[in-house]
Amino acid sequence: MKKIILLLCIIAFGSVMGQEKKDKPKVGVVLSGGGAKGLAHIGVLRVLEEAGVEVSYIGGTSMGAIIGGLYAAGYSANELDSIFNSLDPDAMLRDFTPRGSKNFFEKRNDELYALSLPFKKFKIGFPTAFSKGLYNYTTVNRLTDHVRYVRNFDDLPIPFVCIATDIETGTEVVLRKGVLPDAILASSAFPSLYSPVEIDGRLLIDGGVTNNYPIEEVRAMGADIIIGVDVQDPLKTRDQIKGATGVLIQINNYQMIQKMEGKREATDIYIKPDIAGFTVISFEEGREIIAKGEESGRKILDQLQKLGIGHPIVRKHITVQDSICVDQIKIEGLKNYTRSYVIGKLSFKPGTRISYEKLNNGITSLNATQNFTSLSYSFERDEDGEVLKLRVRENPMDRYIKFGLHYDGLYKSGLLVNYTHKNLIWRNDVASLDVILGDNFRYNFDYYIDNGFYLSYGLRSYFSSFNKNIAASYGVEKFDGIGNVKSVNIDFTDFTNQVYIQTIFAQRFLLGGGLEYKHLKIKSETVTDAEPVFDDSDYVSAYGYLKYDSYDNKYFPSKGYFFSGEAKTYVYSSDYTDSFERFTIIKGEIGAARKLGCNFTLSAEAETGFTLGEQRVGSFDFFLGGYGYYMTNGFRQFYGYDFLSVSGNSYIKGAITLDYKLLKSHHFNITANYANIGDDLYKEGEVFSIPEFSGYAVGYGMETVIGPVQLKHSWSPETNKHFTWVSVGFWF
Repeated sequence: MKKIILLLCIIAFGSVMGQEKKDKPKVGVVLSGGGAKGLAHIGVLRVLEEAGVEVSYIGGTSMGAIIGGLYAAGYSANELDSIFNSLDPDAMLRDFTPRGSKNFFEKRNDELYALSLPFKKFKIGFPTAFSKGLYNYTTVNRLTDHVRYVRNFDDLPIPFVCIATDIETGTEVVLRKGVLPDAILASSAFPSLYSPVEIDGRLLIDGGVTNNYPIEEVRAMGADIIIGVDVQDPLKTRDQIKGATGVLIQINNYQMIQKMEGKREATDIYIKPDIAGFTVISFEEGREIIAKGEESGRKILDQLQKLGIGHPIVRKHITVQDSICVDQIKIEGLKNYTRSYVIGKLSFKPGTRISYEKLNNGITSLNATQNFTSLSYSFERDEDGEVLKLRVRENPMDRYIKFGLHYDGLYKSGLLVNYTHKNLIWRNDVASLDVILGDNFRYNFDYYIDNGFYLSYGLRSYFSSFNKNIAASYGVEKFDGIGNVKSVNIDFTDFTNQVYIQTIFAQRFLLGGGLEYKHLKIKSETVTDAEPVFDDSDYVSAYGYLKYDSYDNKYFPSKGYFFSGEAKTYVYSSDYTDSFERFTIIKGEIGAARKLGCNFTLSAEAETGFTLGEQRVGSFDFFLGGYGYYMTNGFRQFYGYDFLSVSGNSYIKGAITLDYKLLKSHHFNITANYANIGDDLYKEGEVFSIPEFSGYAVGYGMETVIGPVQLKHSWSPETNKHFTWVSVGFWF
């Protein structure tokens, strides 16, 4: 009998508990947009977890969509706190492409031109936004790796909805299906700051334009109780509106403020964090904003605990994966560029396991080409394994006018005007013509077909000239009998044409080779006791090269490595000097930079060059001296000596620099360099002897939109001479 009574009690208790569980209201959370102020949502979610509130549905707009989407994917409030406090606030607002992610052509493009104007059909084009938001996009993709196959947001750990706006129709778009990162970024694409996101053929922007507080959508999902967190600004006075961003926010707020009165009344528990002192871009104050959200939640902790389960919610920790195996790559949207071109920029091939860092670098490299106005990707799984599905939209702007400025002590002043035309003849190609006007006319023409990992082809033509007093050791045999002449004024012209092929080697190195035709003319109007023309010859050569460059900054590197090696064999000459025999020039350069802390960076470089064979043509000697000019042929910079002061057919040089960075763009540095230079140093065994030449320099540099502006003062103990050089703008 007692057993029967006990069994009935258990059944009754279970029935009551089941009824209570069945009748427990489903809680929906609504998170409004508000830019950086939306970080307050994290603080509120932390309080909900402590109060034991089980969230059944969650919806948001803009920053509310980002926080809500990640929370729906399974992250706890504490994990979200750690994630957002580890992000780069500057990168969240703008696209930043690390220099190491760019190929050699793109590095040159960024380090040569101060202004670039795209155009099509003689109309100048302007970007639709300040940033594509790639940093945010790749971050969200990595964080949602564990739910990358989910295409119905009801299947997430917490069902999720977010709002976007169709930029063409101005209508609200409710997103409950699709690729989660795409939906999140579309909802948060603030007009003019972030580019629109294309989903199913529609261009979408920030959902705050049409619905910044999606309470109706969360209620329709099945929520009985709505907890709403509102971080929207009220309308500002004329004195509070600051800049273009403030005007856009004010315009955007008109409609939202009107709608919010009814939405607020429909909210069961309305939370309004006190974040009046913050702006939509106050990401660097994230900790303070999160604390404000937590503070607002604790004010109603008793009320929240009544909805709880009696103990805090503990969410399972999510381990963010650092790599993924990509078995296939599918690309959508290509017209003017080939699959091999895109894979070459990604720098990894199908069938390899890659880190998310490498994936992000590949996407960043694609963006750096400026050939795509939008990039998005997702992962799917089929019978052949993991599929990376990449979606691109090509840039309709294929022509550019670019400008640059430069001054140095060798080439003097120069104004660079460039015309670039992409897809001129074939897919993947680019034609670029630089014309440099100033004290010395120069030009540089490049035509290149980029086939990524496959062989790429190009041709190059350039002309350079300068007039300079140089050491009389230049072309020694020409100065016999002149007397005590120590220097001579020369006019130097170089007309060179090259055809070449190159490819990516080991996914990091650029390997190439080609044929070159060069015409050199070196003469002097001031020499009277000797032949005034020292060389006026045509030269034909074959060459090969290997390059690697991971410096984060060409002019002021703080980390990375650099290597460049070249071998060039001269096989023919019209031989104006009547002294030509076949010879080979080999040269190489290596460098490294490393941060020391406290804004100090130590960088070291070493380089060498030498000749194989009986090279009797002084035109191809190496010349050391000067600073701040573009180095061609055998001309190399060297502190302590004037431009092109010492020469020989072989040399070895080393330099070490200590740089101190002040603020974001100012640099103070000291450098010591040492060298041996002469004829046949390697044959004579003098290459590693005590350096014969040395020089020291102190300098100031500033990074500007036209390139580095640098002042260098140098001195050499061998000559006891001082030289001061000014270099303005990118070197060309």
